[in-house]
Amino acid sequence: MPNLIIRSAVCMLLLAATLLSLFSAASAQDKVVRIGFQKSSTLLTILKSRGTLEAGLKPLGYSVTWAEFTSGLPLLEALNVGAIDISADVADTVPVFAQAAGAKLTYVAQEAPSPSAQAIVVPAGSAITSVAELKGKKVAVTKAAGVHYLLIATLEKAGLSFKDIEPAYLTPADARAALENGSVAAWVTWDPFLAAVQQQAKARILADGKGVAGYQRYYLAATAFAEANPQVIALILDALQTTGKWVKDNPAEAATLLAPLWGLDAGIVTQANERRSYVVRAVLPANLGEQQKIADIFHAAGLLPKPINATDVPLWKPGR
Repeated sequence: MPNLIIRSAVCMLLLAATLLSLFSAASAQDKVVRIGFQKSSTLLTILKSRGTLEAGLKPLGYSVTWAEFTSGLPLLEALNVGAIDISADVADTVPVFAQAAGAKLTYVAQEAPSPSAQAIVVPAGSAITSVAELKGKKVAVTKAAGVHYLLIATLEKAGLSFKDIEPAYLTPADARAALENGSVAAWVTWDPFLAAVQQQAKARILADGKGVAGYQRYYLAATAFAEANPQVIALILDALQTTGKWVKDNPAEAATLLAPLWGLDAGIVTQANERRSYVVRAVLPANLGEQQKIADIFHAAGLLPKPINATDVPLWKPGR
């Protein structure tokens, strides 16, 4: 009888250990990093296709899910309501609108300026040759995207205000269709949409961001997630920096990888990638000067509900 009791106890201990192991494994699988991205999120698109983050985060007990968005504003809206944890690179204008809406966001990283990666384009046969000639015309633009700021700043440089044109707030796909069917006189867009409409529809660049808008793109995280998961943020940041360098060092290979993922010819991808810096770096308060300028301009134009201080957003500090 004692032996039977001992054997029963051992079996119970083994069963408990097994159940604990299974429970721990299940708990680990419950830890999910939810990442949002868009078509222009080059580096995260590459990481997703390679399974790099899945492989790196698995030892930490995390799995990864991905959600694609049409542009930056709905991406950060999803981050704000807790639908995702990490936001892929969004243009500089987008965090300003999210901050004004009270979103609890943390700047994780910033991509160095790429001013020529966004531009105002007109159809190949358009008679318009200057930004000043857009007065009274309908212009397609994605609301709260980086190109929204580019349009306002470029109009001001030409002596016009945003009220001097008729904005048509459209997604990139709808905006390109509107440009090609003549519903709008111009379209303000970004790469790879810019390179695609240049090469496929022979659209002509009227003005890009050089000397007007730096076009710095940002990676953000929900503040609560960033504070609770420093190892995850550090791993993702390292992967982004490594991948950015790889894209610039291996342009042909990068284009070959991205072309089928984007549904574009490799030549279009190459042109788009040439205009992006892909230099991912930490965000410093001193680097947020243009963010403040963007916020002030949008507020003055009546497009931002309240004034904001760009430096009020928490900054991720590598090495935490």
